[in-house]
Amino acid sequence: MRVLLTGGTGYIGSHTAAALAARGHHIVLLDNFSNSERDVPARLQALTGQSFPLIEADIRDTETLTRALRDHEIDAVIHFAALKAVGESEADPLLYYEMNILGTIRLLQAMQAANVAHIVFSSSATVYGQPDSSPILEDFPTRVENIYGRTKLVMEDLIRDLARTNKLSGAANLRYFNPVGAHPSALIGETPRGVPNNLMPYLTQVATGERPHLNIFGNDYNTPDGTGVRDYIHVMDLAEAHALALEHIFANNVSITVNLGTGEGTSVLQLVRAFARATGREIKTLIAPRRPGDVASYYANPALAEKLFGWKAKLSVLDMCRDSWRWQAKRAGINDVQV
Repeated sequence: MRVLLTGGTGYIGSHTAAALAARGHHIVLLDNFSNSERDVPARLQALTGQSFPLIEADIRDTETLTRALRDHEIDAVIHFAALKAVGESEADPLLYYEMNILGTIRLLQAMQAANVAHIVFSSSATVYGQPDSSPILEDFPTRVENIYGRTKLVMEDLIRDLARTNKLSGAANLRYFNPVGAHPSALIGETPRGVPNNLMPYLTQVATGERPHLNIFGNDYNTPDGTGVRDYIHVMDLAEAHALALEHIFANNVSITVNLGTGEGTSVLQLVRAFARATGREIKTLIAPRRPGDVASYYANPALAEKLFGWKAKLSVLDMCRDSWRWQAKRAGINDVQV
């Protein structure tokens, strides 16, 4: 297939590009580089031996999107382009409504104009809000608790409604849990701007000395060690899921909504210990008060993805730690990495 990746130079987009290329698909990247690095296409070329066409454009630019879809004879779209910081979404809701929701509308309009009828959407487990229990199934109630999560749910609904009314032939809403890790080559990985919002990149920056310590927000939850439990999934497993979901909806002209996680919960302290075991780097931690809105335990039941298109996470927490550290250490100029 010829596949357009919106937000294709971002963290998950770039890893998915590599996974799709390995399966023989032809990739076109579209990004405005608002949250990614300009050298990613060159890194992907070094990794895959292929040169991917790059379109620098905003997701709201329907004319450019339509032209790109037509000129490159695109068969399907994987839609990653969106803003993703919960705190920022609460501070500036209209920005998130415009970029995420309006941007998706513009993309879907361009797809209709260019007769492209298959899409895989990068959604989020945040649409579940605070679930009553874990593991979380796809039919659990959606209880979004922040603007970011609300935009993701509306984006899902837009795609689902178009599929229901036969404006799309196939669609996949993929609800991620906690993506971490990097490509084992250390050529691509996560590059957060400013202070990382997520645990793993913050942890790796503590290991390089860029941060003094890791705050653990709460150690009195009803979990095995009192710290919050989450479902961490290796980005390469996640990338493979995109490829399999795309091939499934394209071959069968179906629309699906699935969870993508390992199905196992890992606590903050367990992750810190795994990182130390995988890398030989001890992490200084401090216990801080709970954050509002955090839940004790949050992990997926990913059985539906395995049932529908044969996907199951394969890489371990130790793999996630090793690959994250290899990537961050290389960026920090640390050469004595042995993992």
